[in-house]
Amino acid sequence: DSQNSQQTQNDQIDVMLSKGIDALAVNLVDPAAGQTVMEKIKAENVPVVFYNKKPAKEVLAAYDKAYYVGIDPNAQGIAQGELIMKAWKANPDLDLNKDGKIQYVLLEGEAGHQDAISRTDCSVKTIIGKGIKLEKLSYQFADWNRGQAENRTNQLIEQYGDKIEMIISNNDEMALGALEAYKKSKYDKKQWPIIFGIDGLDDALTAIKNGEMQGTVYNDKEDQALEISRLVVDIYQGNSMKNHNLQQGKYYVSQYKKVEKSSIDKFIK
Repeated sequence: DSQNSQQTQNDQIDVMLSKGIDALAVNLVDPAAGQTVMEKIKAENVPVVFYNKKPAKEVLAAYDKAYYVGIDPNAQGIAQGELIMKAWKANPDLDLNKDGKIQYVLLEGEAGHQDAISRTDCSVKTIIGKGIKLEKLSYQFADWNRGQAENRTNQLIEQYGDKIEMIISNNDEMALGALEAYKKSKYDKKQWPIIFGIDGLDDALTAIKNGEMQGTVYNDKEDQALEISRLVVDIYQGNSMKNHNLQQGKYYVSQYKKVEKSSIDKFIK
């Protein structure tokens, strides 16, 4: 655990390499540091699988023993937008003030994070592309964190009261923080906004089943963990990469799954 410090991570990688390890799996603190990290690893001829945060394409291309495992944040954003569109069209009562628009707020992961940007952009563009009118009341950065999101949502409730009809969150942790704020608020459940996240955390799945959240996009973490393990073993043993379904010979992209109340029982197990 690098405690969100790239310098700490760099030092940890130096120590690991000095011990003569056989392979590395790295979740970069800062994708912009990919070049520096790659140079360290390549110099020792150690295979590496990056995951979750993707280094630049040219960084990955510069080393034949480097791979990436993750998701497509654009596809996740599109899926979230489609879930929102479906929910909105199925239930006119979600338009609390009956003005034909969704008044919404965004909970974003962190400033400048590519996944946050992609998820937000694709979600909103998908909704607008389906002919639904949006009115953004506010956006708040909550660092992917449940507690911070609860605090930010409390501030939004103070500012906008019952005008908020929807909360779009870049991940489930922040969506659950928003939900907690509403549970502690003065507002009846019928006045709560619809809430959508991304990840498919167990608490979010339970909230969807209970009708407290309306949807999420399942981030298949088990599939990604398995693929990281398979890649490392096959690299180490010198096996073929043909069975890994890699894009451009470098990228394993895990598939997303849309989760709503009608499909929730497939995911709660």
